[in-house]
Amino acid sequence: MEQVPSTGRLVQITVTEGYDLKGFKGDTPVTFIRAEFNQVVLGDSAKITVSPEGTAKYNFTSSFEFNPEGGITLDDLAHKPVFLTVTEVLPKEKKQKEEKTLILGQAVVDLLPLLEGQSSFQTAVPLHPVQGSPLETPRSSVKQCSLEVKVLVAEPLLTTAQISGGNLLKVTLEAAYSVPESFIPTGPGQNYMVGLQVPSVGEKDYPILFKNGTLKLGGEREPVPRPKKWPIANILAPGANNIPGAFIVGGLYEEEDGELKHPERWRSHFVAQPGVNSWPQAVLLPWPPKVLGLQNKEFRNQAECIKKRIIWDLESRCYLDPPAVVSFQKRIADCRLWPVEITRVPLITVSKGKGGKTEKTDEEGQLSFHGVAYVNMVPLLYPGVKRIRGAFQVYPYLDSVVHEKTKCLFSLFRDTGHHLIHNNKIGGINYPLSKPAVSKNLKEDKPVKEKDIDGRPRPGDMQAPSIKSQSSDTPLEGEPPLTHNLEGQQYVEARTYIVLEIQLDKALVPKRMPEELARRVKEMIPPRPPLTRRTGGAQKAMSDYHIQINNISRAILDEYYRMFGKQVATLESDMDSETLEEQKCQLSYELNCSGKYFAFKEQLKHAVVKIVREKYLKTTSFESQEELQTFISELYVFLVDQMHVALNQTKPDDAQGTIATVYTSSEQLQLFAFEAEVNENFEMAAAYYKERLVREPQNLDHWLDYGAFCLLTEDNIKAQECFRKALSLNQSHIHSLLLCGVLAVLLENYEQAEIFFEDATCLEPTNVVAWTLLGLYYEIQNNDIRMEMAFHEASKQLQARMIQAQVTKQKSIGTVEDIEEGGKRESSLGPWGITNGSATAIKVEASAEVSKCEDSSALLHPGLHYVVSQTTTIFMETIRFLMKVKAVQFVHRVLAHELLCPQGGPSCEYYLVLAQTHILKKDFAKAEEYLQQAAQMDYLSPNVWGLKGHLYFLSGNHAEAKACYERTISFVVDASEMHFIFLRLGLIYLEEKEYEKAKKTYMQACKRSPSCLTWLGLGIACYRGFPVLPLPHSLLPLPCKKCLLPPTMILRLSQPCGILDELTEAEDALSEANALNNYNAEVWAYLALVCLKVGRQLEAEQAYKYTIKLKLKDEALLAEIHTVQETVGFGNPSF
Repeated sequence: MEQVPSTGRLVQITVTEGYDLKGFKGDTPVTFIRAEFNQVVLGDSAKITVSPEGTAKYNFTSSFEFNPEGGITLDDLAHKPVFLTVTEVLPKEKKQKEEKTLILGQAVVDLLPLLEGQSSFQTAVPLHPVQGSPLETPRSSVKQCSLEVKVLVAEPLLTTAQISGGNLLKVTLEAAYSVPESFIPTGPGQNYMVGLQVPSVGEKDYPILFKNGTLKLGGEREPVPRPKKWPIANILAPGANNIPGAFIVGGLYEEEDGELKHPERWRSHFVAQPGVNSWPQAVLLPWPPKVLGLQNKEFRNQAECIKKRIIWDLESRCYLDPPAVVSFQKRIADCRLWPVEITRVPLITVSKGKGGKTEKTDEEGQLSFHGVAYVNMVPLLYPGVKRIRGAFQVYPYLDSVVHEKTKCLFSLFRDTGHHLIHNNKIGGINYPLSKPAVSKNLKEDKPVKEKDIDGRPRPGDMQAPSIKSQSSDTPLEGEPPLTHNLEGQQYVEARTYIVLEIQLDKALVPKRMPEELARRVKEMIPPRPPLTRRTGGAQKAMSDYHIQINNISRAILDEYYRMFGKQVATLESDMDSETLEEQKCQLSYELNCSGKYFAFKEQLKHAVVKIVREKYLKTTSFESQEELQTFISELYVFLVDQMHVALNQTKPDDAQGTIATVYTSSEQLQLFAFEAEVNENFEMAAAYYKERLVREPQNLDHWLDYGAFCLLTEDNIKAQECFRKALSLNQSHIHSLLLCGVLAVLLENYEQAEIFFEDATCLEPTNVVAWTLLGLYYEIQNNDIRMEMAFHEASKQLQARMIQAQVTKQKSIGTVEDIEEGGKRESSLGPWGITNGSATAIKVEASAEVSKCEDSSALLHPGLHYVVSQTTTIFMETIRFLMKVKAVQFVHRVLAHELLCPQGGPSCEYYLVLAQTHILKKDFAKAEEYLQQAAQMDYLSPNVWGLKGHLYFLSGNHAEAKACYERTISFVVDASEMHFIFLRLGLIYLEEKEYEKAKKTYMQACKRSPSCLTWLGLGIACYRGFPVLPLPHSLLPLPCKKCLLPPTMILRLSQPCGILDELTEAEDALSEANALNNYNAEVWAYLALVCLKVGRQLEAEQAYKYTIKLKLKDEALLAEIHTVQETVGFGNPSF
């Protein structure tokens, strides 16, 4: 790695001009500028007289040496500014030996651009007036007095490696709210301090301290935005305390990263117990009654408005070089929680003795109210995250608990406090139970040289212990173990929390850009736009051939009329065959002699050539004469057939009857495929899915449905092809991306899976299922940090959706409440779920994402379609999506998370999903056990009884299935999937010969979702419900004229023939069934029975023929047909 040169480099600060200046003794005062950095005076400018316009040309240059190996370091440049103090020199009075000076104002120059790789920059910094300065009333109401400053270094202070690998850490401490009641602003002065440690140079820890917090009684909320302040004391001008361009802007509670956005964390009173491994390590005790019912937002609103608080509003910066960045990242991964200590120290008066030495009073400062907040730093390891901000509860500082949580053995204040806080304003700190020896030299050295003015130690003076530098559990020698902290316990009783922000200049883990993800997806699955229709294809060649045939036929007819028109008109119908043959020979002779025959051949030649090329794909010469003759013979037959087609289209046969066709929509085909799936007729289901694809190959929903079917049949390769085909049609389609990711996981293509899931979250950041699936992927990869990130984001989006749904609902009923400020109707968000009355919200808002799932959630098996329950989690929403697409292999992993989720756990919906998965495996015993659990949790759920009916039906217990189905349809609210409930209940009625009930049941099914099976069931119920003895053949009336028409593949018997009106309904229903599916052998069989009983011999034979051709499997029904055939004496052409 490129190293920083060891020699120091000068940093030059040049003040060129001052604007809008004025002094105490007039508008043209004599002034000079003093430059200070790191509590060291860099120099004074010459004394310059201000012009009447208020300008002064100083051209004053000062400098200091930057040396990373000692002296001024990068960290000093990060958090210490250059102070420019403008002083007015008053005229000497009589008998005055020295000139009298008065400070006008102070300007602050932030050196942060030097840490961003710049070697020079120029800025106009405002000159902040001191109290009583004439600059408080500027010359102009528009302009503010300012200084023009240039900062220059000979070369950049950072190398290329440091710019790319280093980082800048900013820690902002806003306030501590709801502090203990014992904190009072009167009495002895107290210094309220907060501190934490971070790696700065390599793996060495550097303490960051925030001191001199201001205790306020409350009464109003702190204003936002408000400026952040430098963590430096003794700044002369009040306005110079503010960091230029840095403000505290606050934010919504739901968007914070702290503990206090989880209400359940505040419903218990934590008393720390050593050795407990749960979070938090505590025994749960009830809250005092006055705060027991407070919700999180309500409490924070009270605490930040009316309760006492300590205000800092300080921002401290720390430069992290590349090794420190690596160390910082590693420690976050290892420790996860970061200790932020808070304490109160009494202010001790310090007086100077002889020789300038500092001496303390008799009373030593005591470290009291020692607490700690545990900041979860893991979000900084999320891709693209640079900032965390939140409210963190303060706990009593106990060694065992702090070490167990953070792996830190040392207290920043107690064990190293005498190094950190000893300065010219505050005495040393001695902890009551542990008093490390303080060296005499530390007490006697000059404070200016010993410490920085902001309380930070110089890197060479001491090294704070590393968070992980000590791994031993043995306490320090001579230090008794701490097991209690009564003062710190007051933080818990008062529910004290600190608001802290930690921000990085660059994310520790870079996030892939959406453009890169889209490019990677495009590389894996190139987009396939719809193919443009070719103008010269086979269809066009056939069309051209038909056109030429029609043109030539018209020309021949014209020639025939010219030659024999009068003869034809005279003879009319008396023309015999000999005359026609003679006319034909004369016409052929005329065409050959006139050359028209050859003209017709040339006219047709081009169309035939296109047919050969486009239809037969013949573009090369034939290898043998035999191959040529074979092809010519085949081509001749084809051309003659097409000639007849063209001529028939020109002169249609009026006597030929039209065949009625029934068009089935895409939705009907999907329903038919669904029925075939459930009946395990996978070949028929695949045929329906493929027919949908043939009809609309550019419809990606058809590809997704077929891919889901392939997942059910465990044909993962074909499913992957379908999902990728859908994605190629629309590379921004979220469900296609998610399904490609699921298949990539199942096929163990983990790198591709990550790209698909990440791209989905980038395209639709509010998609709960996408974030949850990404988290499940990271779990498979054992990446716990990113898994938590994805689950956290999913829960955040679920909560936002719930709040939006509540607002929408309340607006609709005209009772809008302030959701953001927090009301009593606030819903509760657990780690990954929503509870407390969120069912309506989820039903409203989740419809866009789960509607398809609700429409066909029983695709794996009927009866499993769930309405969102009173508790919903990110995992249950993902389960619904996976069940919709039949990704059962993935469901069990999500079910495990749902079981362990604090807001999830065993629920009626949970047990229904488990039961469904076991029914698919034919494990009926386990499925029945889970259904019993579901029934215990929601006995009135129609979904439970519907699925129990399916279980008993599949296991052969039709009596129990009938009872469950009847209970299901008796509920006021329908089960989510009623189609197969009606079908199977009707079938049971037919088995028990309750034909009237079967007829009513199938009628309901036909009204809801008509299909071949529903009409077939209705036809059977009608046929069996009106038994009619077949008449002898001799007594049957002749069939009507309609029955003499040629039979077709689709047999329509919707119009009665006037006999046996009892079977009219059966005829109609069976005709509808046959129209929807003319490949169902059972439909043809019952049509044959109907035709036999009404005496339609031709149609009966036709129906029987297709019954045999389609291989009817019901032997009893086939035997019944044979019996009726023997009775009526017809219907079987084979005898």
